Amino acid sequence: MSVSFSSPRENVLQVGLRDGMKVGDFGAGSGHYARAAAAIVGQGGKVYAIDVQEDILKHLRLNTHERHAHIIETIWGDIEKLGGTHLRDASLDAVLLANVLFQVENRFALLAEIKRVLKGGGKLMVVDWAGSYGGMGPVPEKVVTEHEAEAFFINGGFHKVKSFRAGPHHYGILFTAP
Repeated sequence: MSVSFSSPRENVLQVGLRDGMKVGDFGAGSGHYARAAAAIVGQGGKVYAIDVQEDILKHLRLNTHERHAHIIETIWGDIEKLGGTHLRDASLDAVLLANVLFQVENRFALLAEIKRVLKGGGKLMVVDWAGSYGGMGPVPEKVVTEHEAEAFFINGGFHKVKSFRAGPHHYGILFTAP
C-alpha cells in the first residue's frame, strides 16, 4: 500500500530523532509516521499519536506491531485547540505534522499547541502536499504551498533548519522551536 506516495520512514529520518526521545504525531491518521518514529526512539522513547477521529486511533492500535505497542500511545485529542492534545507543556522533543496542514481550520491554535508542547529547541517536521495533482491530493484551494507553510511557522517564531523532498508530490520542512 502506498502512503500518499511519500515515505514516512525516510521523512522521519530528516528529523534527527534518537533513542529515548518523546515525539508527538499530530493528526496521526493511520499511524505510518508514528510507527516510523517508534522504530527510531525505541523502548526508552514515546510516540504520542494524536487524532480527532477516535475510530482511526482504534485502527492504528490494532495495526501496530507488538514491539511498538508500548512505545506508541494513542490520544483522542484536538490539535487545533490549546491544550487539545492533553500533553504537558514542554514535554516533546519533536512534533510531526504530516499531510495535516491542508486540513487545518485554525492554524493559529495549532501553532500555539505545538509551541506549548515542544521543548525549547525541539524539532517540528512539516510534510504536506505540494499540489492537488488532478485530485490525487487535496482540492486546489486547500493546498498549503511550501512557501506559505514556511512563512507561517517562521512568523510564528520557529527557525527553519532545512527543506527536503518528501516524495514526488510532497514537500518537507524541518524547523526548531524557539
